[in-house]
Amino acid sequence: MNSTTNTQLFFEKLKSFVDNKELVKLQLTGKRNQLSDLKKIIITAVEIKKGYCLNFVYRYNTMDITKNFDTQEGLDIIAKAMENDFYNAEMFAKNEHVSLIILPNGKAQIKTIQQTLQAQPTLTHDRVKERLIDTYNNIYLCELEITNANGEIRREMGDKFKQINKYIELLAPYLTELSVKESLHFADMGSGKGYLTFALYDYLSNNLKIKTNATGVEYREDLVNICNSIAHKAHFEGLKFIKGSIEKTELEHVDILIALHACDTATDDAIFRGIKSNAELIVCAPCCHKQISKALNVTNELSNVTKFGILKERQAEIITDIIRAMILQAFGYKTNVLEFISLDHTPKNVMIVGKKTHKLKKDKQQILNDIKAIKQLFGNPSANLSFSFSHPIKKECRLSLV
Repeated sequence: MNSTTNTQLFFEKLKSFVDNKELVKLQLTGKRNQLSDLKKIIITAVEIKKGYCLNFVYRYNTMDITKNFDTQEGLDIIAKAMENDFYNAEMFAKNEHVSLIILPNGKAQIKTIQQTLQAQPTLTHDRVKERLIDTYNNIYLCELEITNANGEIRREMGDKFKQINKYIELLAPYLTELSVKESLHFADMGSGKGYLTFALYDYLSNNLKIKTNATGVEYREDLVNICNSIAHKAHFEGLKFIKGSIEKTELEHVDILIALHACDTATDDAIFRGIKSNAELIVCAPCCHKQISKALNVTNELSNVTKFGILKERQAEIITDIIRAMILQAFGYKTNVLEFISLDHTPKNVMIVGKKTHKLKKDKQQILNDIKAIKQLFGNPSANLSFSFSHPIKKECRLSLV
């Protein structure tokens, strides 16, 4: 059977499954353009107010976009996506599992498996979203009171569970690209009650099968004791929590440094610790941008930007996180700024991720000069903005504009 026939057969089966309402799920993967942010498209059949439709989830590196199309338009979009964007299609129907693989030379291979256990299509729009953290028999989620004894998410903890899954979803692409594959150590600076610390340890150990040692650093001793007790119950032997501060706690070599919602300049202390440790991955979700707001002194054409209090605070947050991201770039990190989670769940929704690389687009001094220009623009033009200090970024991470 030739390639054209295989492709035609696949789309004939797809149309038949859609027409007969037997489609369970179709996934388009294997992106043709490796520079594209679109990782995959997930298609399911749904019944909504306007009728029977195809639901598309466009999965990008940092977000999902969902759209509904009528069946014919959806089939046309799938055909174009397979022609231009993806090499692979995997289709699950009521009685069959069909795969289509298009090789780089243009040849297409099709494989059909008759399913002994029939998958039943569900046409409701409110499906259970794919989760990277499983609730079944999950001891730490139960101990943290996110789930009940049956593994069901407690109604009042729904937002927290979404935050945990979004966190792992955002980090997953970076974690799979780590050069450290056999074992690693991550430190969570300011781990709090440990929701995200436990989830990251779980994902690294059980999903990625990496031998993981982890340290949660938390100043409140009662939370340290609670988290160590939960880690013991969950049999997370490589996870421990210790009492200490972000700035002063002594740590062994760190491959991944995490600092989520560290207040004021604690985020800068964490960035400094990560760079000093030569961590391969640094992840921060900043909070309470206080110091830079006091230092803003705009006397040029941008003075109106800081005229109103609430807008001044927001501008200070933006400038602070821009400089943090640029500092990471200056010290050899490919940096991205992401939406951590929707503003519906928390106003502190920015995440800065830096991945160590030796392929810099700009040299260090140029980036530091760019930071200096930003400080002059929003600070005191006559201020001493010297970059000479004993530790490489310790003072710069304090982000003082004067």
